[in-house]
Amino acid sequence: MITIIPEAPQNVAAFNATGEVTKEDFENLVFPRVKEKVDQFDELNYLLYLDTDLNNFTTGAWWQDALLGLKNLTKWNRTAIVTDNDGVQNFTDIFSVLMPGEFKSFPKENLYNALYWCQNGNEIEA
Repeated sequence: MITIIPEAPQNVAAFNATGEVTKEDFENLVFPRVKEKVDQFDELNYLLYLDTDLNNFTTGAWWQDALLGLKNLTKWNRTAIVTDNDGVQNFTDIFSVLMPGEFKSFPKENLYNALYWCQNGNEIEA
């Protein structure tokens, strides 16, 4: 299931993925929210907090996620993937070289830093 993270900054489409994630999650929640943000800000700042195992994403969900990327390819600005999965963190960092915009991974304990980075393009100073 995907839900909106309500405390996200206004210019960030932020989502929490828990349990099983399906293509309907993308069709009914993610796509409309992303379209709303792109229409409003003419760019996409996106955050996905992975609170589930990647095996819980159905094949349809993976296809919808890929479609999201292709539909908004020129609008990507900043994307944060928040997870404690080392493989996903490494993939995100490598993927950032191939896509327009900035992609960055954050550990779960740094959710608010990730939201701040999506909003502003820099991190909170410790």
